[in-house]
Amino acid sequence: MSTSISLWTSFLANVLLERARVPRRLLVLWLMPALLVAQPEVLDRTVAVIGKETILLSELNAEIEFYAFNMRVDPATPGLAAKTLDALIDQKLILAKAQDDTTLYVSEDEVDRSLEGMIAQRAQQAGGERRLEEIYGMPVGRMRREWRDEMRKYLLADKLTRKKTGETQCSRREVEEFFTTYRDSLPPVKEELELYHIFREPKLSDAVRNSGLNQARFIMDSIKANGDFADFAKRYSADGGSGANGGDLGWVRRGEFVKEFEEAVFALKDSQFADVVETKFGFHVIQLLERRGDAVHVRHILFRAERDSVSINETISFLKSLKDSVKNGANFSELAKRYSEDKESAMLGGLIGRYTIDQFEDALIVAVSNLATGEISDPISVSDGTTKGYHIIWLKDRTQEHAMNLTTDWKRIEQLAISFKSNMMYRSWVKQLREEIYWESRL
Repeated sequence: MSTSISLWTSFLANVLLERARVPRRLLVLWLMPALLVAQPEVLDRTVAVIGKETILLSELNAEIEFYAFNMRVDPATPGLAAKTLDALIDQKLILAKAQDDTTLYVSEDEVDRSLEGMIAQRAQQAGGERRLEEIYGMPVGRMRREWRDEMRKYLLADKLTRKKTGETQCSRREVEEFFTTYRDSLPPVKEELELYHIFREPKLSDAVRNSGLNQARFIMDSIKANGDFADFAKRYSADGGSGANGGDLGWVRRGEFVKEFEEAVFALKDSQFADVVETKFGFHVIQLLERRGDAVHVRHILFRAERDSVSINETISFLKSLKDSVKNGANFSELAKRYSEDKESAMLGGLIGRYTIDQFEDALIVAVSNLATGEISDPISVSDGTTKGYHIIWLKDRTQEHAMNLTTDWKRIEQLAISFKSNMMYRSWVKQLREEIYWESRL
């Protein structure tokens, strides 16, 4: 029993808190050394050899730093380096096995999609592609080239891992035995909320729109009459970042602007001005300086247009009318599909999600704290970056915190049992690979 409990504790600590399947972290582990290329160079050496693959000290240190940062532990924690190296060795063993499997194939399209997705995610975390390039000391194009081979390796190894453990299932008896064995170690089910909403963004009134358009057109006419674009940008642009640089946005590739801005820019010739463009940010005076393929060097001046009290009050009144409609028998989800301007949730009838309470943003928790199950909130202001508006929230269901049980939490326990079984299969498989493939630790 003590051995089983030890295995379960290890699983819970290292797998349950992240993802059920260990190999999902391969992507981060393999790419971390590449992502740290901007760091100062240090003396390097080989700390492990696995078949034709090696692990460098720099790779090991990068992963230790990453793990320590995310888990908020001291990188010098005793035993952490050895455990981290073991994990890296396991990944290289899987890669070596995958490279010998002639049934596995990774297409160029798969590599492209995965690489673009990873870069987009990291750009979002960094605050934009330009900031990402500053952090890693290279343009995005070079990232694509230098990380491509590592992404291919990750995808190949992941396919083999899925092949080995991805179809794991548990019988009803196995789930019940898992629950009986580990019920005292299972975490409690936290309070859960199932929330839906209808979001509306106040529209610009005609007076505000005309004022913004006229101001932007006046400045553009002044520039065309030999005015200094950079000077006007520094004085008037609401985009503080580019405004300080005379409106210069630098070299940007297709797909990095909002739709309206991008369509206007890529329709221009060198040195040409676009008509004043309206986006969710406001009104833009745009000039294309130069174009090279799918990259453009562009500058702009932004004039923000704030929603006035008239448009805000109209939005609030409309949402209140929708709330009253539900009280009179209308279906909330049908109204969300028809009227919500959050297109992603609208397709799901306004569903925000069903999550434990700590997974929702604090503002959302506060908004529904006094709602009973089935109630709808009054209109609440909400902002997501540059998108600001109002929404009403429907608390469809609330489940109080409780200990897991087979009656109400079968699916949750079944997933934990499957994850645990998959993790045990993974460990057994990796142990077998350590016996089949040459490896050596030099730490």
